[in-house]
Amino acid sequence: MKPHDGLYIDGAWRPALGTHAVEVIDPADEQVIGRVPAAGAADVDAAVQAARAALPGWAATPPAERAARLAALRDALAAREDEFTETVTAELGAPAPFARAVHVGLPLAVAASYAELAAAHPFEERVGNSTVLHEPVGVVGAITPWNYPLHQIVAKVAPALAAGCAIVLKPAEDTPLTAQLFAEAVHDAGLPAGVFNLVTGLGTEAGRALAGHPDIDMVSFTGSTAVGREIGAAAGAGVKRVALELGGKSANVILPSADLAKAVAVGVANVMANSGQTCSAWTRMLVHRDRYEEAVGLAAEAAAKYGDRIGPVVSARQHARVRGHIERGVAEGARLVAGGAETPRQKGYFVSPTVFADVTPGMTIAQEEIFGPVLCVLPYEDEEDALRIADGTVYGLAGAVWAGTAEEAAAFARRMRTGQVDINGGRFNPLAPFGGYKQSGVGRELGAHGLAEYLQTKSLQF
Repeated sequence: MKPHDGLYIDGAWRPALGTHAVEVIDPADEQVIGRVPAAGAADVDAAVQAARAALPGWAATPPAERAARLAALRDALAAREDEFTETVTAELGAPAPFARAVHVGLPLAVAASYAELAAAHPFEERVGNSTVLHEPVGVVGAITPWNYPLHQIVAKVAPALAAGCAIVLKPAEDTPLTAQLFAEAVHDAGLPAGVFNLVTGLGTEAGRALAGHPDIDMVSFTGSTAVGREIGAAAGAGVKRVALELGGKSANVILPSADLAKAVAVGVANVMANSGQTCSAWTRMLVHRDRYEEAVGLAAEAAAKYGDRIGPVVSARQHARVRGHIERGVAEGARLVAGGAETPRQKGYFVSPTVFADVTPGMTIAQEEIFGPVLCVLPYEDEEDALRIADGTVYGLAGAVWAGTAEEAAAFARRMRTGQVDINGGRFNPLAPFGGYKQSGVGRELGAHGLAEYLQTKSLQF
């Protein structure tokens, strides 16, 4: 797509008030592929005021009509499937088949689910002598990350619109072209002017202005825990509703009765998908000591097969960060059994699929989110030890458990302090709530739980 040189505010593309721009880099070859406006505080204010003006009309729109507009949005997104695939591949580096199947296919399913939920959700209910109303929270400021650019936008915008909210979106500066393409789809779908607004730019300026704006009723942020703390503090100062989907260091617990070969193969694939840039990736594989070396060997073989099949990480900064963690893992005494810090190509931000063995729970690579194709394999003595290791980080976003039966795996999973657990390779469900315990966040996305985040309650007593 050809980048827009404006911001999408009040139903039209308009020039930013300043002259600064953000360059978009193709991480596969390090070439500039576009420039987008860097919105300032005045631009953010204009977008928020447009949303504020549009809110009463959209909030009063019957849910069935909102559902129809969301269905039209889903169709408009589907009509641009090829463009979205090409754009995500260009600015994120995701291989085209993965971009089409996951980066585009998943948000299409999520958008469709909210079209259905908008029509079916009980926005009024009777509780004794009261009528309880579920009303839109108001104007939402959404700040999204770069790792799943379209999915993260849809996972915020679709439920906010279904709830009757108006929204201002500030996408990640690394992947703004996907957001511009989304704005085009919104326009095609015929949403009222001002209901959706897009401001591109830097988090330190546009993102901060949005989170702290006095006319924003709710801030929904997905990104690092460090930035999430700042967003939460800014929102808290204004007593705003806040939803935070933050980091993870998820455990893949393989119990002794499990099919080890399958559990390891799926576990490695999970970490390597999207070049490891997934907050819920199972980056710690926990294996009973009796089968530990066998698992290490299987993981090393599986990682080696990926080779050039994964794309680059998103940026030079991320490339340096991931390589730094790999170097630290070696320095702290972990055993490198696949990959390493050496860059596999002369051009592009590529990182070799990497597996560490002999990792102890206290090592940096076992505690910090690396956000690259790096797997740590840790041994455990018994189930209590496995549970202690699995829960032994500040995060609690996701995880997996493998066992001979689903019942055995589920019994262990029920004891884990994490927001989502896959049982014996259970498939991702776009209707199930997604979000974390501890420092992995506040609130939930997707499905009815995700819709509820954008609603507030009022009770009428009779």
